[in-house]
Amino acid sequence: MRICPLLTRRTLVALSASILAWGAAQAATPKDTLVVAMAFDDLISLDPAEVFELSGGELMGNTYDRLVRMDVNDPSKLVADVAQSWSVSADGKTYSFVLKPGLKFASGNPLAAEDVVFSLQRAVLLDKGPAFILGQFGFNKTNVSDKIKPTGPLTLTLETDKAYAPSFVLNCLSADVGSVVDKKLLLSHEVAGDMGYAWLKTHYAGSGPLQVREWRANEVVLLERNPQYYGPQSTMARVVYRHLKESSTQRLLLEKGDIDVARNLAPQDIAALAGNKALKFASAPKGTVYYISLNQKNPILAKPEVREALKWLVDYAAIGDTLVKNIGVIHQNFMPQGLLGASTAMPYKLDVDKAKALLAKAGVPNGFKLTIDMRTAQPVQGITEAFQQTAKRAGIEIEIIPGDGKQVLTKYRARTHDMYIGQWGTDYWDPHTNATFLQNTDNSDDAKNKSLAWRNAWSAPELNKKADAAVLERDTAKRKALYAEMQAEFRKTSPFIMLYQETEVAGMRSNVDGLKLGPTFGSDYLFNVSKR
Repeated sequence: MRICPLLTRRTLVALSASILAWGAAQAATPKDTLVVAMAFDDLISLDPAEVFELSGGELMGNTYDRLVRMDVNDPSKLVADVAQSWSVSADGKTYSFVLKPGLKFASGNPLAAEDVVFSLQRAVLLDKGPAFILGQFGFNKTNVSDKIKPTGPLTLTLETDKAYAPSFVLNCLSADVGSVVDKKLLLSHEVAGDMGYAWLKTHYAGSGPLQVREWRANEVVLLERNPQYYGPQSTMARVVYRHLKESSTQRLLLEKGDIDVARNLAPQDIAALAGNKALKFASAPKGTVYYISLNQKNPILAKPEVREALKWLVDYAAIGDTLVKNIGVIHQNFMPQGLLGASTAMPYKLDVDKAKALLAKAGVPNGFKLTIDMRTAQPVQGITEAFQQTAKRAGIEIEIIPGDGKQVLTKYRARTHDMYIGQWGTDYWDPHTNATFLQNTDNSDDAKNKSLAWRNAWSAPELNKKADAAVLERDTAKRKALYAEMQAEFRKTSPFIMLYQETEVAGMRSNVDGLKLGPTFGSDYLFNVSKR
């Protein structure tokens, strides 16, 4: 835990204790503090070079700056963050940036071009999960020091291997992995050449409007206003995330005023709170899709007919009408609505007879047994249990293996599951971000690019080629057509059962103003929130 110079350890511990006691005391939350109830058991690290989870993305979006940001009011546009201006060379491969002068990190250290260069190089050199976002441009451990470099105290250049669409490159730089870290601070905590990696997993080294003060796994995350931030100061002195997974608990605390915002309300609790004049809601379509994946290392799931049969054993209509009502819409494509080329086709519905015929064709007419790894949170748990029941009608016995977000993700990323249910949120606002469902150029266990296709041991070379072609296509209409082709093939042959696209809903007290939910979790900004 990193302690703010303005707060002693004793003061901070006392503050954290009082925050956690609010529920028991039934006291109104402090005027200068926003208390948010949210499930964040997927949080694994606070290092932006490693963060690749949805709750971690929200923390990064509120606490770290990057060269450019997505315009939350118009996701098709980018706005300057620490960059003052940028340009692209005539050959489309060299990006030059000029930084805003006088910027500082929360530590008080000046923010310069060498920090931006260090941050991007560090992400490539550490080679954690999100490093592939930068690796798409030909950056690797061998060449990154030559391809990303400072050209002056406030200027730097990036040289890509191909002439990509500039919007694609810039959108990737707006992702969490593009966050700017404090080089001087990290190197002061370096151990055995790790560039501060071990330290930053649980600490903070940014320049954003809020700064991380404490993280206690599956309990609390405490953010505090960063007085060094270059832009308008956060109205809230601090933001407190309380880890509460149960919708009913969030609802009760929201009604009592013990929390200001509830982030994981179930459909029935949203409906029950709708008439409460002391509360209000914010909602927004999210670039997040939920799916069930089928590991192709399992020889039964590797049968094409079995994959298709399972897609006919989901009661999509019932899920849409009950479990995800008001918090999602049924969606059977890897591209979420809102991104270029997203398809609205939904060919699948619950059809047990069709599924049985396909299982017979696959040589398993009497069914089989499988396991599914599931995070114990709603609506995932309800969907999994519903799928277990409909699959049983075709003779398929599914054992549910529950766990918290970290446990389930770790197993999934090791490719040791049969089936997995989870979600994928866009890393940047470009359709190529979801090509991770398709691309797997190395199916070995020690592959560098551990995409969603890789996690499920699925390789589709022709879809790979189309994804590669689409990201280089400058003609918007042609690019859109390529994504339509990919989605049609994906629906038919992939080992992914696409379920729904999230509609994020936040319930809040009526005195909370300025909370706007963005299309990505990294654009749910709490530093703009105020309380009356």
